[in-house]
Formats: sequence, structure tokens, C-alpha cells
Amino acid sequence: MTALSPRPRRVATARDRRRIATIALAVVALVVAIVALGIGDYPLSPIEVVRALFGGDGFASTIVLGWRLPRVLAALVFGAALGVSGAIFQSLTRNPLGSPDVIGFSTGAYTGAIVVIVTGASSTLGTAGGALAGGLLTALIVYLLAYRGGVQGLRLIIVGIGVTALLHSVNSWLLLRAQNEVALTASFWGAGSLALVGWPQLVPALVLIAVLTPLVMMLSRPLRQLELGDDAARSHGLGAEGARLALVVVGVALTAVVTASTGPIAFVALAAPQLARRLVRSAGVPLVAGALTGAVLLLVADLVAQHITSSPVPVGLVTLVIGGVYLITLLVGESRRSV
Repeated sequence: MTALSPRPRRVATARDRRRIATIALAVVALVVAIVALGIGDYPLSPIEVVRALFGGDGFASTIVLGWRLPRVLAALVFGAALGVSGAIFQSLTRNPLGSPDVIGFSTGAYTGAIVVIVTGASSTLGTAGGALAGGLLTALIVYLLAYRGGVQGLRLIIVGIGVTALLHSVNSWLLLRAQNEVALTASFWGAGSLALVGWPQLVPALVLIAVLTPLVMMLSRPLRQLELGDDAARSHGLGAEGARLALVVVGVALTAVVTASTGPIAFVALAAPQLARRLVRSAGVPLVAGALTGAVLLLVADLVAQHITSSPVPVGLVTLVIGGVYLITLLVGESRRSV
């Protein structure tokens, strides 16, 4: 019995490290959010921000609650949604490149939104519905094309990349055929920005993400079983294809909600889960840590987008730069391991 005693202690220590790392990510997200609420043309100290959040009166409360909080909350929640979506698809494909923006689901959501905008039905609800329909339809097409008695991760990624290329050409054609004002609107929206997100746009998105969150929690256990392989999952009584399809729908829905509200924001879903896995030293792709990392990543990127130049730029441009650096680092690391 004494010879076996060190092993439980090592397991507990690993769990403690993951728990501490996750709590640290949550603290970082909170600190960055308070800093973001205080930065602007009318700067506020962290104490003033906290007072405004908890019922303070005056102009500071108007700035924090009315002007800055919707954007900061959107960055946190949307970043978390993208992080969870990326974690789902990277777990399903068992590949760090398996994210919704690489596989094409984000592009499909953008296509659905462009169709709605070009046809003149560009209300908030109409754009959201178009993005959700486009993302789900793209997921269905990719899933069916990749299905060969089951869905393998690499095949799903390759098919998704091909569908993404096709959708990019469709999007370009739609914008070229549209009137100039409509095309400019769709192009600006396609850059991905939190600048136009206020409470009217944020509340419906929060409701949808709140509905999807319990589904993610329910599917987290099947996701871990699928990571062991379909045969192992079936041996535990899990319907592998049914669980995989449900996870694909939930992951696409999370991406589509964000895309409908802000436009396509690239690479957060790609980078956040892998960064989280390294931070918490997890063998698999962690959902909670992935969500927190995505929240911090998008909020920091939005702060950079607002203040790096004299005039703000869309946050999607900043995440593209971050994603490019991440991809280069990933490729260099893979090449060194293969040598």
C-alpha cells in the first residue's frame, strides 16, 4: 500500500495546478476588464470603476455602465464563446488547426449575413438569423462531405478548408454584385468589430449564449469520451456519431452568435484553446480554461484595436495579426519536433 501512495498525491497535485491556473485566468480577465472600463477619453481609476459598477451616481456611472460596459462585456463573453467553440472542434478533430474559422464555419456564417445584408433585410435579428443559418448550413455541408462511415478529424479539416475557399469566392462575388453602399457596409462588418455593439445588440446574444451554455456542460462528458476514440466511446455506451453531431451544432451556434453580432473575428477560436492547454498543462483541450483564455485574448485585442493608433481599428485586424504570429509559432514548433 505504501508503494502506491505517491501516485494519488501526483494526481491531486496536477488537479491543483489546473485549478490554480484556471482561477488565475479568471482573475486576469477580471483585472483586464476593470482596466478596460477605466481607459478612454475620460479616464477612471479602478476604484472609480468599481464604485460605478456597484451603483455609483454621476457621470462616471454613465460612462462605465452606459458606454463602456457593453463593449467590455461583449469582448469577454464573445471571446469565451469562441474559445469554447475552438476547444470543441479541436477536441473532435484532435488537431490544433481544427477551429471553426479554419474549417469554414465562421466564413459560412459571414456568407449568410452577407446574403441578408445584400437582400436588404439587414436588421439585427435578420443578420443574426442569416449568420446562424449560414454557419449551420456550412457545417452540414462539411459534415456530409467528410462523412465516410464516420467523420475523421483530418478529413473534416481538409474538406472545411476547401469549403472555406469556395465560400470566400462566393462572398467576393456577392460584394462585387451589391451596390456600393451595401458592399461597404458588409465589408466593414466583415472586418470584425465591437465598436457598434451596444445593449440592444448584446442582450439577444447573451440570451442565446446563456441557452447554449448548459448544452455545452451536458456535452462535455461525451466530448472527453470521444477524445479517447470512437471505439472507446461506444464501449461506454455512447452513440459516437450522434454526440459528435450535437457537439458540431453547438460549436457552430456559438460561433454564429458571435459572428452575427460583431462580424467574423478570426483566430481567437484557433489560438485560445491551445494557449489554455499549455497554461493549465492539460493533456486534452480544456473548455473552461479555453473560455477564459478566449475572453482575455479578445478583450486585450480590443484594447489594442482602440488605442494603438489615433483612430480605432476593427478588432478583427488585431486578432489576424495575433493569429498569424500564433500560426508561425505553431508551424516552427511542429517542424522542430519532426526533425
